[in-house]
Amino acid sequence: MIKIISFDLDGTLVKSTYADKVWLEGLPTLYSKEKNIPLQQAKERIYTLYKEVGEDKKEWYDIDWWFKKFDLKGSWQNLLINYREKIELFPETIETLENLNKNFKLIILSNAKIEFIEIQLKETKLIQFFEYVFSSLSDFDTVKKTPEVYKKILSKLKIKPEELVHVGDNREFDYRSPKKIGIKSIYLNRDKKYRGNHVIYSLSELKNAIYNY
Repeated sequence: MIKIISFDLDGTLVKSTYADKVWLEGLPTLYSKEKNIPLQQAKERIYTLYKEVGEDKKEWYDIDWWFKKFDLKGSWQNLLINYREKIELFPETIETLENLNKNFKLIILSNAKIEFIEIQLKETKLIQFFEYVFSSLSDFDTVKKTPEVYKKILSKLKIKPEELVHVGDNREFDYRSPKKIGIKSIYLNRDKKYRGNHVIYSLSELKNAIYNY
């Protein structure tokens, strides 16, 4: 019997616009101003370093680390705040959470840093729906939602694998990874490239997918 529904955040409940703006526009713009170089040159330097560090390293997701790396005097907290108007929900997010919140406990499990998670949940008022918020990076010191991360979630929530269902838009870490330890999972595939019993194309399909699991 499912008791708790776990949600990924970026690409699942909120669009990735905000994170993209912070990393691809906000940080280079600040670097450009502080170092007094053209914006395009700043972008080239920063994007190159992004690639060199790589998505598999914790530093890649750590905005405080990047500010220190680039010796920036501005505040990364202010940078997050300055781009908050770019935070955007998917159209069906609120209605989906309102419906599911009546019968299930809801939690967030994202690989983003907790600072990115919190500002998006607060600005969109999504925070009201969630009993727990977890960051694989901030809480468990890993950049990916591995089976070990899911085991730790089960331990913290004191539930069995079959009592949790996780929903997200990453086929490997939101869908396959939890399945490896017996957790039910649903793959949100908005571009409709995959088909399957536990694949949905919109959050509006989630309620039926859960009850028909």
